[in-house]
Amino acid sequence: MKNIFSILFIAIGLSLSAQIGIKTESPKSTLDVNGDTNLRGKLAVLDVTENKLSEGTDTQVLVSQGEGYPPIWKTLRIPEYEPNKFYLIFNNSFSDETGVSFTSSDESTITSRSTTFTKNNTYTNFTKFKKIPGLTQTINVYSTISKAYFQFETVVQATFSSVGNTDSSIDYACGIFVDDRLINLRQGNLKASSANNPFLTHNQIGLVENLSKGSHTVTVSCSRLDSYNVANGTVLGIGKAVASNIDSFISQSSLKVDVYEVPQVFNTITN
Repeated sequence: MKNIFSILFIAIGLSLSAQIGIKTESPKSTLDVNGDTNLRGKLAVLDVTENKLSEGTDTQVLVSQGEGYPPIWKTLRIPEYEPNKFYLIFNNSFSDETGVSFTSSDESTITSRSTTFTKNNTYTNFTKFKKIPGLTQTINVYSTISKAYFQFETVVQATFSSVGNTDSSIDYACGIFVDDRLINLRQGNLKASSANNPFLTHNQIGLVENLSKGSHTVTVSCSRLDSYNVANGTVLGIGKAVASNIDSFISQSSLKVDVYEVPQVFNTITN
């Protein structure tokens, strides 16, 4: 066996351009080994950037760059998960400058808020609610144990008269829905004042636990509920400027989504 390897290395030295096969009579590369390979020493590849041989570093692996290119060393960044602990799996923010507006004819016809404004009630029961267009988004859940947090912020404005009457106000409500089921709702009231076209900032945070694995649609929808001592023609805007003292940038809506999960599915690190 020792003599065979001696002859082999001599042959390589005499003809650098020859193809050498071990246990094969038709080698398909410069060195073609038809069998197991055992490396007891160093493995190095050409680093074309530095123009020198590189042995990589601890825990690195060789990754192909495709046909015609030498492999390169890569560091795997594998997250370490502890069992039964929540980790932030999804995080994103969305905005909308279109918003929704309501006249007096758009007021909700819901007769019993205590009956309708209940968790998991379906969207079809929320008459005259309007969805804020840009805040309808899709999220993905990969574990049966999860907590999804939603933070919604917008600006509410009404075209109250310049005289202002503190007894004039409009009730409104905004709900966060997942797959057209209510997970959070907040009611508010915008009062008239001595200022022209008053506005306020509205915030709410919703939570839903243990969504089913897969894709889910998140929406934010609002409604004008009741008006008190309000002149005809008064317009309410939610996420929408209805007077010139603010603009679409100031009045825009935003939705922040954080999904925490106890990991159950782990994507492969190689294909």
